Formats: sequence, C-alpha cells, structure tokens
Amino acid sequence: MQQLQNILDVANNTPLLTNEVDLLQDLERNIPGSVKYSIKRLRKQPHWNIESTSILKYHYNKNKPEENYLELRFCVSGNFYCREKQAECDFCKFNGSTNCIEKIESVDVLSFTYTPAYLTQFAKAHKNEDSAFEKVVSFTMTDSFSKISPVCSKTYSAIQALLNHDYTDTKENIFINAQTQIILLYATDCMLGYKDETRFNCKFLTNQEDREKILQAREILLQHIGTPLTIKALSRKVAINECYLKKGFKEIFGTTIFDFYQGQRMEHAKYLLYDKGLTVTEVSELLGYSSISHFSTAFKNHTGLKPCELLVR
Repeated sequence: MQQLQNILDVANNTPLLTNEVDLLQDLERNIPGSVKYSIKRLRKQPHWNIESTSILKYHYNKNKPEENYLELRFCVSGNFYCREKQAECDFCKFNGSTNCIEKIESVDVLSFTYTPAYLTQFAKAHKNEDSAFEKVVSFTMTDSFSKISPVCSKTYSAIQALLNHDYTDTKENIFINAQTQIILLYATDCMLGYKDETRFNCKFLTNQEDREKILQAREILLQHIGTPLTIKALSRKVAINECYLKKGFKEIFGTTIFDFYQGQRMEHAKYLLYDKGLTVTEVSELLGYSSISHFSTAFKNHTGLKPCELLVR
C-alpha cells in the first residue's frame, strides 16, 4: 500500500488519505526470473486531480547484485473500469454509452519490476550503444536513482492496450508478456533520453500504413507462439518486403524479430511451467520444439536456468 500511496500522492500533487482508496481490481504476478508486475484499478474520487505520472527506479548494489532491479511505476487517469467483460455485457453490445451503469471512472496504478536476468536480452540488443538505456539494462550504472516524469503518449497507448484487452488464460499471458516488454522499451526511451516520437530513422516508417504492417507482424508472431514462422512467411502475411520488415521491427520495438519472438516463447514457457504446472515435455511440444533438448537449451540461454530448475524455486 505504501508504494501505491506514494505514486498517487505524486500524481495528485497532494497527499491522499488511505481510506480514500477504493480498490476495484488487484492483479499481481511474480514468476522467478521474470517480470514482477501489479495492476491496481481504483475508483476515482470526485476531488482527485490526478495527472498521469511515471516513476523509474533503478536500484544498484555492487555488493549484493541479487538485489538489483529496475522498476517502472505508472499512475494514469481517464479510464473506465467495467464490472463485466465487454463481450458479455449487454450495455457494451447494444448501448456502447460511456454512461453505462457497469462502468466506473478509474485511476490505474501499475508497477513492473525487471530483474537483471530478464534485462540481459535488451543489453545484448543495445551492446554497441553508449546510452543511458544500455547502462541501465546492463546494470553498469553504479549509482541508484529515481526519476519522475509525465507519461509520454506512446507509453500511455501501450498501457491502455494492457488495461483494455479481452484476452483470457494463456493468450492473456502471451499478450501481457509482450506488453510489459513494449512498456519497458517505450518508457525508458522517453525517460532516459527523450526522442521525437514522430521521427524515424527508417524513412518508410513515416508512412502510417507501413507502421501498421510492422504492428500487425508483432501480433501475428504472438498468435503463432507454438508454430514458428519464417521471416519470409511473415513478410508475405503483412505485405511488406523482408528488409523493411526487419529494419522497421528493430526500430519500433528495439529488438530483432528473432529475439522478440524467442523472448516471448521463453516468457510464456515460464508461465506454463510455473503457473500451469505443465511438464517440460508438454511445454516443449506446445511451443513447437522438435526435441526437449532443443527447448531446454533455448530456455537456459534465455533465463540462465534449466526448465527443471525453475520448477523447484
């Protein structure tokens, strides 16, 4: 509750009383070696004057590297929390009104804590860049620090997608894994070295239609977690040439298509092993691996652990 209160006080510019906090929804997940996240949706009180706010906290301890972490916290307003799933709600089906009695204006507080092991994949992707982002994700910056800033538009859009999706079960896990990565990339880009959000190094990305194709490619990859696609097949599905697809994907999402896809498969594997209790054999088959040994090698390369080692944590 202290962390929740902290960012609410910052976003409201005035301390709030604990009894003012009416929790509508509380989601948390913590899988070893992965991202720890929490999503708390609160009823907005009439006198609150919340400004969407983000806090980045970088914690570094040279003598206790196991305690190092990067945390992103967000407080956003202007959303509506619905008591019913939209697909099942008659008000959403037939009315679509913002005055629906099932909808409650909310203030949403999100927290994502990334471990050094998880961030290694991004350090590898940016290892030739002498930037604040590279120093943070590789934990070569030797001083802990915190930074407060408004939520930039691209981060806000990624948070909105996370709050308003209608996926369930394993598809929900795949989607949330991907969004936590996108939020990491967008928020750190905005908070550690702001760039013009409309400026692209790849000139073809100034065309909205081409940007939409790159976004569509990401969605297709997530839909095919268990049935890998070649870049050639993916480029055909979104009607863009392979070179543009690879360059555009790297610029928008900060990683290669292969690294993104492999990372999402391994994060989903953690969920299937740890949360769902599936066996290593079952997970290997679900993710489309030809053998358990290939899966185990990929899992260890990504997490530093063998699949069986995750199960005993």
